[in-house]
Amino acid sequence: MPTFSPLSRRYLLAIAALALAPAAAIAQAPSWPTAKPIRIVVAYPAGGVSDTVARALADKLAVQLGTPVVIENKAGASGSIGVDAVAKAAPDGYTIGFAAISPLALNPHLSKSPFDPQKDIAPVVSVMYSPVLLLGTPASQAGDFAALIAGAKAHPGQVRWATSGLASLGHIMLEQIVGKSQVQITHVPYKGGGQQMNDALGGQFEVLSTNAGPAVLQHIKAGKLRPLAVGAPARLDSLPQVPTLAELGQPAANLSSLFGLYAPAQTPAAVVARLNAEVNKALAQPDIRNKLDATDNVPTGGTAAEFARQIAQESENNARIIRAAGIQPN
Repeated sequence: MPTFSPLSRRYLLAIAALALAPAAAIAQAPSWPTAKPIRIVVAYPAGGVSDTVARALADKLAVQLGTPVVIENKAGASGSIGVDAVAKAAPDGYTIGFAAISPLALNPHLSKSPFDPQKDIAPVVSVMYSPVLLLGTPASQAGDFAALIAGAKAHPGQVRWATSGLASLGHIMLEQIVGKSQVQITHVPYKGGGQQMNDALGGQFEVLSTNAGPAVLQHIKAGKLRPLAVGAPARLDSLPQVPTLAELGQPAANLSSLFGLYAPAQTPAAVVARLNAEVNKALAQPDIRNKLDATDNVPTGGTAAEFARQIAQESENNARIIRAAGIQPN
């Protein structure tokens, strides 16, 4: 079960190398890109929010780079299959991946990873964070987060919380809330979000955690689901009345899904620097920002070194939470 710490010498050296890739190196990239298509491997199924964002970004990069940029969906294993395809691709800048950071920072703590997060992947740029909503279903009488906790204290184990899977981000959030509030809540893990949402609308459990998005917002506006809290750095513009978990005294549970672009390890620093610059340029444009805002995702951007540090810190945090919660790896 591979784990890693941001304090490891090897990881610090990798971060330092990314940080030292100068802007001048971009101009030194030998004939990259050419007319050869660039492939973005999206680690999730077609049609979802992450796929929609990746396709919009691909269109923008194709114009900026002057070469075709195509999307290939490789879903499965909570994103690890897609990231593994990137790890095993030629490090020439023509295969990059789009995924949450969990295949690097969470999954390897829970099961054997087909790739080494430190050796096989080069973080390129953070693209967006996707807030995680805590929602009450028709089976719940809780009107807000305080009422949810009060109900869990009054009826230990009777409140059921559905997540997209064992040791998913929602499960980590649940464990943090249970530990801080000293309550008993029953975890109901699903394998993905489709059936989870159908059962939520049918009142098969009291609470679920799920990424924000247009379909979820429609259910909220229709009164089918009740927002209790959001895991995000700030309240959402679409749901300004819903407090963050940090505001509710649950800073450790205030988690969101960070997504970004990755390249195979050994991709030339000049190519990584050019990709980073072009993605930051795309994220600054109003049409891309508006598309992200419309899906309740928040654009990020920044340097490759900053993204690497975020992954390392998230990995360290997840390892600590998993140990404390007694979550057993597969």
